[in-house]
Amino acid sequence: MPSSSSSTAAAEVDAKIWRAVAGAAVRVPSVNSYVYYFPQGHLEQCSAAAAVTNRNFTLMRPWFPCQILSVRFLSDPASDQVYAKILLQPLQPLGPRPSNAAGGGAGDDDDVVSFAKILTRSDANNGGGFSVPRFCADMILPQLNFAADPPVQNLVLRDTHGHAWEFRHIYRGTPRRHLLTTGWSKFVNAKRLVAGDAVVFMKKRSTGELFVGIRRAERIGGDAAAEEAEAVAAIESAVRGMPFEAVYYPKAGSFDFVVMAEKVKDSLRMRWSAGMKVRMAVETDDASRLTWIQGIITAASTPAGIWCGSPWRMLQVNPHVRPTYNLNFVYVFVKLAIINALIEF
Repeated sequence: MPSSSSSTAAAEVDAKIWRAVAGAAVRVPSVNSYVYYFPQGHLEQCSAAAAVTNRNFTLMRPWFPCQILSVRFLSDPASDQVYAKILLQPLQPLGPRPSNAAGGGAGDDDDVVSFAKILTRSDANNGGGFSVPRFCADMILPQLNFAADPPVQNLVLRDTHGHAWEFRHIYRGTPRRHLLTTGWSKFVNAKRLVAGDAVVFMKKRSTGELFVGIRRAERIGGDAAAEEAEAVAAIESAVRGMPFEAVYYPKAGSFDFVVMAEKVKDSLRMRWSAGMKVRMAVETDDASRLTWIQGIITAASTPAGIWCGSPWRMLQVNPHVRPTYNLNFVYVFVKLAIINALIEF
């Protein structure tokens, strides 16, 4: 059994696997893309929005045009949580630039098919097994021999660190269902999984390889003070026009603070006002796909103070949402002017 603490270094993760684990709403622009960096959002990620006011520098502008120099897709060695390190070069705000290539950093992810399941208490019981949804078994796992009694097979799935995990997949019970038995409790213990965490099963169509990733219900580990210092250091470098690194931790309710330039410009061309109807893309609870909901803008204004003029959290929207969707994500997502919205007059 691989040890979750066998390595202290962050593991590089295949970009397509990383995106499948991160969730359907996560978008990291590709290398050489022109983007806007929002320091306010960067600070909010580490709950340090007030930290910049205690520094001895002044923001000439609350957001920065940049070009992405490099992107590293990583997985935390202790928690298996995926994150990205994005190296950016600040640019002068004026002057024409080439448009970004179509795709916006989403990449060609058709090679990876994935399914995420939020763990129940039974799934997270380290003495039990895992109930595999039928769709996951049909789309991700190799087909069982249903002529056997019982239909059973051994599987090998690799996690985001490249470690191989062996599971016994069996089809049994009344009514019959797909189960992972032998190997599952070891995986639960090693990964410290609890009810509410999500496990992401993935298959590369081109190779048939199987992978498993984790989305934590609550982020574990990390050094809040160090992350705050890193965010402030990134802002200081951006102010001086120097290259800087931004670390991005995708999670339910998270916000992209490095956004494709076209999305920013298109959003700012809109004359947002209270009463407008919008359609917004939001994640389902398991973050496996996006769905569209409607809402009404209740307020549109830019902040005062150090963030004056920033469109970050510019919009307040009253969404019409069914309870199955992540309400917290809806509110955070639509308060930013850079939303994937279609305006209905």
